[in-house]
Amino acid sequence: MKRIALTLAILFCSQITFSQTINQTVINDKGNPKLLGKIDKSDLQQAPFNEWFEPNYNDYLVNKKVVSKLKDSLHQYYIKVFLGSWCGDSKKEVPRFYHILDMAKFPKNQLEVIAVDRTPEAYKQAPNHEEQGLNIHRVPTFIFYKNGQEVNRIVEHPMETLERDILNIVSNKTYRPNYVAANYVGALLETKSIDSLQLEHDILVPRLAEFVKGSRELNTLGYVYLRTQEYDKALYIFNLNTQIFPYKYNVYDSLGEAYFETKNYDNALKNYYKVLSLKPDDDNAKEMIEKIKSQVE
Repeated sequence: MKRIALTLAILFCSQITFSQTINQTVINDKGNPKLLGKIDKSDLQQAPFNEWFEPNYNDYLVNKKVVSKLKDSLHQYYIKVFLGSWCGDSKKEVPRFYHILDMAKFPKNQLEVIAVDRTPEAYKQAPNHEEQGLNIHRVPTFIFYKNGQEVNRIVEHPMETLERDILNIVSNKTYRPNYVAANYVGALLETKSIDSLQLEHDILVPRLAEFVKGSRELNTLGYVYLRTQEYDKALYIFNLNTQIFPYKYNVYDSLGEAYFETKNYDNALKNYYKVLSLKPDDDNAKEMIEKIKSQVE
């Protein structure tokens, strides 16, 4: 009898641990709850997340004609969704996406939804790291797979509407998601060495400058790598961004931060002084310069 009780106790504790690993609701530093890990629609329908999920789901007028065109083809796909329960774009687009899937009668077992964090130590990461290797730099990100291979993705928000974007993807039409430059650089870093990319520098910089939306696009990607301590990749991206936006103080601030984290204080100082040359009243640069000086003295 004692052995049975002990076994049940172990199983019960294991289930608690497992559920916490799969779906966690945690309180952030401002006292607000957030979801982390694998979730489903029911999690988003619970308070307080239902305060934004329900109205954005119910108020969205789905284009039924477009859904009727895409639903048969869509059923051939597996979809991964990465969202932030703290993110404004996720709060808007994810409920709409669910509404479209429900209207298309999309199979639940072909949908995987993962909530990621935003803290510096877990930036755009989930507890079980389902985001690894998938270049998740903006949320929400909707990734469409067919036969186990990624076909395309919708990043942050649709180019037209969610329905029309999905139709373009499942119809094999040309579709280019938001943040082309970050998507491209992220893909390059997964397939090529930094040394080989350095050889393509003179071609890559003008190519990226043509498509990048602004200095924050690659900066965000750089921080994804910085927070996962992939320092070589982070430094490469931040350096690349200074070549594309040499007149923007924030790109040097990010590069300085990366050098500081890798204890390359000389280069960190150079970049923070560059920040001050472009923005003389920047308090962060001043504080970091004093901090670095205290480290090396």
